[in-house]
Formats: sequence, C-alpha cells, structure tokens
Amino acid sequence: MPCDFGQTCALLGEKPRMTEQEIREEEVLIERSKKDKRHFGVLYERYFERIFNYLLRHTDDEETAADLCSQTFVNALNALPKYEARGVPFSAWLYKIAGNEINKHYRKNKGKKVFSIEELKVKQLVEQAEETWDEETVQRLLAYMNDLPTEMLQVLELRFFEDKDFKEIAFILDMTESGAKMRTYRALDKLRERFHLKIRYHG
Repeated sequence: MPCDFGQTCALLGEKPRMTEQEIREEEVLIERSKKDKRHFGVLYERYFERIFNYLLRHTDDEETAADLCSQTFVNALNALPKYEARGVPFSAWLYKIAGNEINKHYRKNKGKKVFSIEELKVKQLVEQAEETWDEETVQRLLAYMNDLPTEMLQVLELRFFEDKDFKEIAFILDMTESGAKMRTYRALDKLRERFHLKIRYHG
C-alpha cells in the first residue's frame, strides 16, 4: 500500500507488509498453537514489544502496561481455539484484545484516559513547510494532538505509529473501512490547517 505521507514513510521506518508466504507460515503456526499451546510462545515473542508499546502509549505507566500486556496475551491464548482468520493479520486481533483491556482498565479505575505521544514519533509523522523544526513548535504540536478527540488520535496512532492499513484499523476499532479512511483524513486535515503542515496523502 502506498504511503499516505509521501516521503515521510521512509522517516517512519515503515515496516514491510507480510508476504503471502509469511502469512501462510503464520497461519500454520496458529493452527499448531491451537493444538499445542507451547507453539504460542513464538507468536508471543513476535508481537510482545509492539503490543506493550501500544499499551504504554495509552497508560503512560510501564507497570500498568506490562500488566495489561500479560492479560492481553492470556486472553489471546484462551480464545485461540475460536480464532478464525478474517482477512487481517493475526496482529490486528491482538491489538483489538489490547484495546479492550485498555477500556476495561479505565472503566475499573474511573480515571481520565491517557495518550502519551512520543516527541520523536511526532517529528517523524509530519514535515513542516518552509521552516525547520524547533522545540516550541514540537511542544505546541504535541499539546494540540493530545487535545484531539480520542477517535481521531486512535486512527492516527494505528495508521502511522503502528503502520496498520485501513482494513486493519476498521477491524481493531469495530468500524467500516470507509469510516476509518474518513476519520483519518479529517484528523490529517486538522493538523494541516492548524500548523500549515506539508502532509500529502491519497486514498
């Protein structure tokens, strides 16, 4: 899939999509894991860091993120016998479970939801037009992004921080693919208009 931000994908270090061969190999591993849970360790090692960082961004607390990450993989392992491929990678299913754990955490603790955006990620996400980055601008952009509605932050995070395509985003957030695209474009338009950012994308 083409990069929505022109040359920015190179800066983001976009992860290559899984090849058909890799997808088939992972499907075999999943089927083996259903029969023998010891094989699940390979999937755990493959996706632990991504899921942990995703949860850390939503909690801003390493201990909490670690607890939620452990629960995510426990839930995945327990639900594995019922897992069916739905046209998205196995990792999308894990993100969906992790998202449910985040929601349960905040319902239980009745706290305000946290979304911690790394400064480096923001610098990689956008290019400024006709001027260089400075600390003040970075901080203003960070503050502005943190004030965006949760639904807009979710799609920006999944699309550009987690490198998910629109089909995966739709699956993770329980929405239509066209809805995921529209929400992402609206969020990008807000950033372009407010900060005169040089952001290019296509459908």
